[in-house]
Amino acid sequence: MSVKTKRFFKRLIGYAGLFFFVLAAGMLYWQLRNYSLMDILRSLWHIPFANLVMASIACFVGYVALSLYDYLALEYVGRKVSWWKWMLAGMLGFAISNNAGSAAVSGGAIRYRLYTRWRVPGADIIKMITFSGLTFFLGYAAVAVIGYFLVPHEILQDSVSIGITGLFIACLSLILAYYAIAIVFCDKSIRIGEIKFHIPSIGTATVQTFLGIMDALCAGLVLYFCLIPYVPDLPFGMFMGLYVIAAVAGVFSQTPGGIGVFESIFLIALPKIVPSGNVNEASVFGALLAYRIIYYVLPLIGVGGLFFIYERWLRARMKRWLEEAKHKMPKLPIHHKNNNLDS
Repeated sequence: MSVKTKRFFKRLIGYAGLFFFVLAAGMLYWQLRNYSLMDILRSLWHIPFANLVMASIACFVGYVALSLYDYLALEYVGRKVSWWKWMLAGMLGFAISNNAGSAAVSGGAIRYRLYTRWRVPGADIIKMITFSGLTFFLGYAAVAVIGYFLVPHEILQDSVSIGITGLFIACLSLILAYYAIAIVFCDKSIRIGEIKFHIPSIGTATVQTFLGIMDALCAGLVLYFCLIPYVPDLPFGMFMGLYVIAAVAGVFSQTPGGIGVFESIFLIALPKIVPSGNVNEASVFGALLAYRIIYYVLPLIGVGGLFFIYERWLRARMKRWLEEAKHKMPKLPIHHKNNNLDS
């Protein structure tokens, strides 16, 4: 592929993200056109405190599951670091990529900075990022396949239903292909460029899928706890199916965190899966805002703060080491030049 072709595809992806964001913004405006900003803020404020606490706990468990992506990736490349290091790298990497989008670039950059400092070779870091990405897609693909059978297809328009069917086929194909490769080419390697990737075993693939499902369930629970006070008769199975479909659609839209796309799908489809059909769009959007704050903003602030403290501590320790090294260095004798001339 030529350089011009690569640039064209990069621009196309960037414009696609902008296009989907503008489209989703228009859809959101149309859905919320009958409500004021105060209606939405009031719905956000009236979410019970107990529900916010449970949503926060689900968020914490979800980010612990995300950090286990890094632990599993380290096992895959055969490297060992302290537990707090892979937890910090995993949580911070996903906190950044969830908000900024382009996980391989945004989350990968912070992982590269941290793991190179912890003496993990660059080639292994690339393997880890690739492995973690596959873990994410395996888990979400598995829940999307399950969700396809839980969400009634008649709730969506024909064009959207066709898209969801295509998503189901793509996710099922990804899972089957990954497991087939793990079975047929177990203990073999594939070279991409100058990096050799080891084909994971069927056991590793199963753990990847389990971790991905756990991550998806915890992320879904964050929104479910925020939403259930306003939609008490919402079936959890249908909700999770809709959540994963919206989340995967948000990932493929290339907008940061799927913002706009995720909300649009929920506002369109949610009233049709609730048995009573009684849904207030302003209340739903308020719950979606609470979900954004808890799952996206708060982890970025919290883990980002820990990273800042770690950086300051590391600089202070380096400064102390340099001072100690200066004091321990032997003082060399100073030789004075003899300017006396022989008489």
